[in-house]
Amino acid sequence: MDAELFPRARTEIAPGAVHVPDWLDPALQHDLLTACREWARPPAGLREVRTPGGGTMTARQVCLGWHWYPYAYSRTTTDGDGTPVKPFPPWLDELGRRAVADTLGAPTASYDIALINFYDADARMGMHRDSDEKSDAPVVSLSLGDTCVFRFGNTETRTKPYTDVELRSGDLFVFGGPSRLAYHGVPRVYEGTAPGELGLKGRLNVTLRVSGF
Repeated sequence: MDAELFPRARTEIAPGAVHVPDWLDPALQHDLLTACREWARPPAGLREVRTPGGGTMTARQVCLGWHWYPYAYSRTTTDGDGTPVKPFPPWLDELGRRAVADTLGAPTASYDIALINFYDADARMGMHRDSDEKSDAPVVSLSLGDTCVFRFGNTETRTKPYTDVELRSGDLFVFGGPSRLAYHGVPRVYEGTAPGELGLKGRLNVTLRVSGF
């Protein structure tokens, strides 16, 4: 929204979980979107993710550094075209570590995994934990495009208590420490809310993790 009566404020949603509105400026959003479009191309490009129970995630995904598939990592697109996963660029590591410094005020290990999820208007993400890594370094989440409802819960159950946060294009969300294994998900995407100048229909979420492998 170009003109708001009250600017959105940085908020600590839970201990170790921080939301920073408009952390990515428009130029950096554009650069990140350009990179995502290149990463989405085959080989090892954007794919549908199938769960062990035979279902299909509604958000499509591409990975960098390490390829995630339910519920493990590999160096090849095991559940895709079988080609080597695309490399994780050093500038994404720098961005991730700056995000942690800006939110939690602490240094962290180098980031080496990116999971990039694309949501159209009908896509959702169920409540889950990011628990397939060996590292407990904070997770960094960057949003591009359409606004979504991001549901951030607790570490014990997929149900309440949880907090719904509106994530818009350019927003940063970091969770680590006591919130590192909190359940979280995306129950709703608001179609047509992306900034017009970005040129994106839908939502991209770039999630950075430290593997510890």
